[in-house]
Amino acid sequence: MSVEHALAKYRQWLNDSLIDEDTRSELESLRGNDKEIEDRFYRDLEFGTGGLRGVIGAGTNRMNRYTVAQATQGLAQFVKATASGAPSVAIAYDSRHQSPEFALEAALVLAGNGVKAYVFESLRPTPELSFAVRHLGATGGVVITASHNPPEYNGYKVYGSDGGQLVPRDAERVLAEIQKVDALSKVKRMDRAAAEAEGLLIWIGAEVDEAFVQAVAATSLHPDVVKSVSDRFHILYTPLHGAGNVSVRSVLKRIGFEHVHVVPEQELPDPNFSTVKSPNPEEREAFTLALAMAKETSADILIGTDPDCDRMGAVVQNDKGEFVVLNGNQAGAVMAYYVLSSLKERGELPDNGVLIKTIVTSEMGAVIARDFGVHTIDTLTGFKYIGEKMTEFERSGQYRFLFGYEESYGYLAGTYCRDKDAVLASMLICEAAAFYKSQGKTLYDVLQELYRRYGYFQEQLESRTMKGKDGLENIKAIMEDWRQSPPESVVGVPVVSVKDYSKGIDGLPAENVLKFTLADDSWFCLRPSGTEPKIKMYFGVTGTSGDDASGRLERVRAEVMTRIDRFQ
Repeated sequence: MSVEHALAKYRQWLNDSLIDEDTRSELESLRGNDKEIEDRFYRDLEFGTGGLRGVIGAGTNRMNRYTVAQATQGLAQFVKATASGAPSVAIAYDSRHQSPEFALEAALVLAGNGVKAYVFESLRPTPELSFAVRHLGATGGVVITASHNPPEYNGYKVYGSDGGQLVPRDAERVLAEIQKVDALSKVKRMDRAAAEAEGLLIWIGAEVDEAFVQAVAATSLHPDVVKSVSDRFHILYTPLHGAGNVSVRSVLKRIGFEHVHVVPEQELPDPNFSTVKSPNPEEREAFTLALAMAKETSADILIGTDPDCDRMGAVVQNDKGEFVVLNGNQAGAVMAYYVLSSLKERGELPDNGVLIKTIVTSEMGAVIARDFGVHTIDTLTGFKYIGEKMTEFERSGQYRFLFGYEESYGYLAGTYCRDKDAVLASMLICEAAAFYKSQGKTLYDVLQELYRRYGYFQEQLESRTMKGKDGLENIKAIMEDWRQSPPESVVGVPVVSVKDYSKGIDGLPAENVLKFTLADDSWFCLRPSGTEPKIKMYFGVTGTSGDDASGRLERVRAEVMTRIDRFQ
């Protein structure tokens, strides 16, 4: 869209009688700042497979009550067309700015379309929304969240009737409906009192909470061991100002953990995430306050969850007594091994068991699964694809789902929901730590044993943030550069495979991803983020030792990033 079109769209909003006065004042303040106006109006905020995500503010390319309302109008049209009975949508939200307001706006637009909205009375973890869709038999679901994005962001994630995030084919159908809502006047909306009186706005809470906690706790594999060591096992937890505090502590208590300490400065919801640079448990900095408390609480393990509590990070002690952050691949490998070995020990490992991971997740999980006679399936990046496979196998009976994970700190065991669950992951990794403590081992010890047994796998993620219209063009140029001119070798090792997933290969949906595999089984992958203005580069190697793997990884990373950074 040209600058002229953006300015025209700006004037249209400015003069629209449906725009409230606060929004109009914000728009008035932009007069004369054509570059800011262009960025806010050069496009409609993109509805991708994960829904909407963007900076909060006035404009078509921003998160605000109007973009939420238009998206919800399209969603309402979609669920009315696809519901087998009376349509309904469950809605949850996290601790971000405007999250409660956006949740209510979505509910009132649904009500205006005759769609029943079940709305949580206060913030809840994203996986509980996935559970609630299934538990309530809803047609779909919405979560207002921007995961671990900076404080100025918010988002709108959409779920199907199976409790999984919409996959592309369904997201495209919703998008087609949203595109029909080309004016604010086409949004149907009911006021709150009327929606409540007509039974189209129903507030939910304690009953669903208890059912969710029961479902998560039911996946515990060794509650007897937890109880046997609970008097001497200490957990230090930070919800990073988000939605996980109540649920995580409830589940840990339910299975028998007695000593769960919480970082006080990060316990309560805070939309500014005031104590961290980023509320992201993938980063060591997010654990700064927890690490300062670790010794005084005698912590055996530190865990943290992101604002909407679907990602979990863990910190454990190494052989020198130092606290180290497990990356997503390492935590996933430890939990996968714990689940599979525990099921085998109990005689409950099925012949048709399956582990599901993404194409950018370490191959270590697949090697572990193979050792237990468990099949592994790779999906595209995004837990929605793992959830889709779970539903497929639930219906066909071809495989029994045992564990799913992705390198970006998302994990699930159990079939009670269809999204990554940091409540479950917090319980599972703490239980694994307690189980191995009863054997005189730490999780770090177990990880080293797995390396010696299965190979020294190492992975790394690099990303480059490229904001605005120019950034989007840069990301496109990078992908085209590598697509049109793939390298014949990297660090002198021949490239033996180039997979362009935009062509819909390996039975997977088409997606703008490139994966390169070298003759020594090293690999790297280029993928524009679907939720942030970033391009991500994933790297993976296997070595004969930790040092060998580190060296291989750094050489591949350095050569690839040199070419990527020409576009900065």
